[in-house]
Amino acid sequence: MNWMYFSLALYFLGMLAIGYYASNKMNNLSDYMLGGRLLGPAVAALSAGASDMSGWLLMGLPGAMFARGLSEGWIVVGLLIGSYLNWLYVAPRLRIFTEVAGNSLTIPDFLENRFVDKSRLLRVISAVVIFVFFCIYTSSGMVSGGRLFETLFPNLENTYTWGVFITSLVVLAYTLFGGFLAVSLTDFVQGLIMVVALTLVPAMVFYANGGVVSTFDIIEKIDPKLLDFFPENMGFVGFISLMAWGLGYFGQPHIIVRFMAIGTLAEIKKARRIGITWMFFSIVGAMLIGLVGVAFFENSHYPRPENPETVFILLSQILFHPILVGFLMAAILSAVMSTISSQLLVTSSALAGDFYKAFLKPNASDKELIFVSRLAVFAVAMFALSLALNPSDTILGIVAYAWAGLGAAFGPVILFSLYWKRMNKWAAIAGISTGAIVVLSWKIFHVYDDLYEIIPGFFANTLVIILVSLLGEKPKAQSIAEFEETDRKMKL
Repeated sequence: MNWMYFSLALYFLGMLAIGYYASNKMNNLSDYMLGGRLLGPAVAALSAGASDMSGWLLMGLPGAMFARGLSEGWIVVGLLIGSYLNWLYVAPRLRIFTEVAGNSLTIPDFLENRFVDKSRLLRVISAVVIFVFFCIYTSSGMVSGGRLFETLFPNLENTYTWGVFITSLVVLAYTLFGGFLAVSLTDFVQGLIMVVALTLVPAMVFYANGGVVSTFDIIEKIDPKLLDFFPENMGFVGFISLMAWGLGYFGQPHIIVRFMAIGTLAEIKKARRIGITWMFFSIVGAMLIGLVGVAFFENSHYPRPENPETVFILLSQILFHPILVGFLMAAILSAVMSTISSQLLVTSSALAGDFYKAFLKPNASDKELIFVSRLAVFAVAMFALSLALNPSDTILGIVAYAWAGLGAAFGPVILFSLYWKRMNKWAAIAGISTGAIVVLSWKIFHVYDDLYEIIPGFFANTLVIILVSLLGEKPKAQSIAEFEETDRKMKL
């Protein structure tokens, strides 16, 4: 028996079993979209973390560290700061505000209710932006699945294509039938698998290289610049571009929707501690894998990987028994599938709730909306799959583009909507549009490739929100009343 195949098959069956379990717990649309707002702190924390850390965590980030060294670690610093601030400032207020503002189930739903937008324009623009960037983001996860299978089975034909299809079909199955609860529970299990794998692999590499000191001595002999946080060719623009990844957290719908689903406000503090601890060990482990991999391949007879993004896979195959290799490969699939499932669910909710119910059938029943959501999950998955079959960039590059688009479009709008009473609906509409357009234009026209596009997009959005709010109409009375009600509940 090939034990690696066995452990991978066991993983896939486990995910499907969780989906089946969750499907029996679903009674209405709120259950499908937000799990009935009953997530515990541990499930919410690991679900937010696992849905955040896509295939780039086990492939893209180790690959960047392997190729360029510690200077890439500023991404990690930016992400840790951004995630902590997101839990601290966005999570508690969004949890309360979404319930006060018409029991909102999605981000477009919340923004429409928050600004009492009867025109539905804000809802439509939000849903369009989510659809565009999530299709790109989802495709990056499918690319990770394809490259995993391509590396594991190099002698088989069309392994990349089969990998994309298998990854897509399994995640599609449990997302279709189990909804938000299935996605959150699978994320919890996948989060545990990921953090164990990301701790185990670098520990084994240190052992194989003769210890921590010996490993870093080898790296320094190969190229001292790999251990330099501030290499000469980095520059200020490169530094702030890496740190700016943290700005993206405030505008990622698939992450902040977890805040809306936590059971009570009191549980958010526990969830924050669990989430940040999990993230620290996971992301530092991913950094170490890429870095110590340099020493391992230099100090052994094994050839260096042709594609740096496969360093985690190759180290796992070399250092562990096949049954553990299957478990470690399941960690990559966990990172991939947890993110894809979350993005599919958010995108489908935008299509079903923000288009179908809003414009085509306002009186649709929960049962009908769940059916439409499932159709939307399938449609978005097929579109993202078509993009993944012909990838045009690295995993990290695809993720960076989608992350920037969502962060720049929604980040400032979410922050201002939660904390500034004076903001109006036209500021939200203009802000989302500006952030998305700037990111798209910056990338398409190569305005200044050295500067990460989230920076101009985020600050252009912020400026537009302030100007339009101060120069435009005052917020509606209902909007102000709900803002003040949220203030009151936050103090209880």
